[in-house]
Amino acid sequence: MRCPSCHHNGTRVVDSRPVDDNKEIRRRRECESCGYRFTTFEKVEETPLIVVKKDGSREEFSREKVLRGLIRACEKRPVPLEQLEQIVYDIEKELRRIGNSEVSSVDVGEMVMDELAKVDEVAYVRFASVYRQFKDINVFMDELTELLNRQSKK
Repeated sequence: MRCPSCHHNGTRVVDSRPVDDNKEIRRRRECESCGYRFTTFEKVEETPLIVVKKDGSREEFSREKVLRGLIRACEKRPVPLEQLEQIVYDIEKELRRIGNSEVSSVDVGEMVMDELAKVDEVAYVRFASVYRQFKDINVFMDELTELLNRQSKK
């Protein structure tokens, strides 16, 4: 690797350790010519995760898009941003663990709703009302009844 200070090609690895849940390797390097030390990160190039939408179109999975939906559902609710970011991380980790390069938007939406139901019931209902596009109040009431039944079983 080329030294960023003197541009010499010879460097040696001084220290190496995994970071970011073993997804990256942080390496401390030292130039054999000038002694300059610098840090590099080595990361596995992941294949893109494709979301197949209800209309059949495809787009790359976006953590930001899922997080925006969660933030919108949790507006004015006592749910910390860190918890929402962890939900997004967990969902993406699970999708990658399953190993399919394509996943349906329905599956992603259901995973989001499952996680929201554990965190905040009001946020869950908000997200479900948009995601499931309730046609009338009866369908909305059915969803609320189902949520209440799940809560009473706990």
